[in-house]
Amino acid sequence: MATNAAGRKPETQLARVRRARKMNRILAETYPDAHCELDFTNPLELLVATILSAQCTDKRVNMVTPVLFAKYPTVEDYAAADRSEMEEIIRSTGFFRAKTNSIIGMAQAICERHGGEVPGRLEDLVKLPGVGRKTANVVLGNAFGVPGLTVDTHFQRLVRRFGWTDETDPVKIERIVGELLPKREWTIFSHRVIWHGRRICHARRPACGVCPLAALCPSYGTGPTAAAEAAKLVRNGPFS
Repeated sequence: MATNAAGRKPETQLARVRRARKMNRILAETYPDAHCELDFTNPLELLVATILSAQCTDKRVNMVTPVLFAKYPTVEDYAAADRSEMEEIIRSTGFFRAKTNSIIGMAQAICERHGGEVPGRLEDLVKLPGVGRKTANVVLGNAFGVPGLTVDTHFQRLVRRFGWTDETDPVKIERIVGELLPKREWTIFSHRVIWHGRRICHARRPACGVCPLAALCPSYGTGPTAAAEAAKLVRNGPFS
């Protein structure tokens, strides 16, 4: 058992599973159109876009990638790219030198180790330069249909607020949350949580008063609970 929230009785694992799955169903009803907000048409484009999305909004990445994808349509093009040209294209995404290093290094590794094809296994993806578990799970879940949990900053913040875990290590969070939900739901659940974090459950002032999860969330009251005040905090698009 683990404490659900201050002043509440400890919650059994079975109770947490039931609560988590009910919260997932509510999120599914709230965000029926939840999806990856990065624009892409193939695994390579998604891999590059996800690398660019570090410390950058999806909206900004989507403004940059049409030019990038047109200039470098294949992994071989990225591997042989002129560093200064790529840096200039992706400059507005921030950390553009490090991201250029990652993209070129990733592409060269794919050419050398995987015959120019983006690998469809976690263990292969995480060995590529600039690719961690979060990026790998984004690519696997959305380009290959392999279920995975995308443990980004929104995801970490929300599952802790939900009282599902107190962990701060992304790998441990991924394992714990994975035990609460059916594997087939992992990818779409990640999108629902990220959408909820961007639109309602903000880091500083969550819109608790209009949150559809209020009755099941032990952190209710972290933000304003009056509906009129909370409604002013709701956002309707990809902001981070």
